[in-house]
Amino acid sequence: MGTGAVTGYIDVAQLALYGFWIFFFFLVRHLHREGKREGWPLEIGGRGAQFVEGFGGMPDPKTYELDNGQGSRTLPGPDRGSYDLKAVSTGSYVGAPVHPTGDPMVDGVGPAAWAIRPEGPDLTVDGRPRIVPLRAEADHKVNRRDPDPRGQAVTGCDGKAGGTVVDLWVDRAEPHFRYAEVNVGDHTVLLPMTMARVSKDGTIKVNSIRGDQFSQVPRLANADQVTLQEEDKITAFYGGGTLYATPDRMGPVL
Repeated sequence: MGTGAVTGYIDVAQLALYGFWIFFFFLVRHLHREGKREGWPLEIGGRGAQFVEGFGGMPDPKTYELDNGQGSRTLPGPDRGSYDLKAVSTGSYVGAPVHPTGDPMVDGVGPAAWAIRPEGPDLTVDGRPRIVPLRAEADHKVNRRDPDPRGQAVTGCDGKAGGTVVDLWVDRAEPHFRYAEVNVGDHTVLLPMTMARVSKDGTIKVNSIRGDQFSQVPRLANADQVTLQEEDKITAFYGGGTLYATPDRMGPVL
């Protein structure tokens, strides 16, 4: 029997290899379970139809303390609920596409869908609201070499005016502009800068929605603050417009 052999057929190297395989299996299982703290169990076939836990089952509940005294969350925890899906399935099989029954951009269907998020603003490390308008943040301004869209018109994909930019919202943590605030007549709405194309003269073109749809953008509860839930609804509205803004966008791609 050679050095390190346990028997004539098994040696220490083999035992170490088998031990590693066993360890690696349980490591992968643990990491897979930990990755299911949010969004699981997976719902299949519509609300309440069937819930699937997947390989390894669900992890044990764990409580996390949130920053800046915002309380705690236990995950996985009770279902946070959702909003009514105003759409019908187009097929009898699991995963069939759904067809909107109303205005999908307002109802939150398909690309216009939004998630249930906290009704509070995103915060900086020192506990201040992270995204604020320039009128409330004197430390930031538009670079003199960049176009300033304030006071300029915003047009939709149909070339029609949707409103006028009255302010810009800056991210205090990562100094750049997140939103343009647009006056649509009787109120103002936010426009994500990622959905805007700013010309050299400061005018803005938005290709995702029509000019008349700016007035339908979800409003803010606080004129100088945007919550995480409001952000999700706003970006979902503009994102949904890429499919639902005009009837021809829902047709086949040629």
